[in-house]
Amino acid sequence: MEFTIILAYAFGLGILLILGYLLIIPLKYLGKLILNGIIGGILLLILNFFGKFIGVTIGINPITALIVGFLGIPGILMLLILQYIL
Repeated sequence: MEFTIILAYAFGLGILLILGYLLIIPLKYLGKLILNGIIGGILLLILNFFGKFIGVTIGINPITALIVGFLGIPGILMLLILQYIL
């Protein structure tokens, strides 16, 4: 094989490696966001289930779901504080 063909294959593999790395980074953030949203949603449901006995509930709507999805447990605490203040 010629040296230029080997060099072209190495260059192509390098480009694929860089593109693969650039695609994996956003997937990590997306996976973390999805996991955080699932955990926050479950905690919100648990809070509403047990909170109805003591009078502490948070309505589940798209806004609260987004807040809890992005922030997780701090989002739930923030919603509780906002509900107490308002």
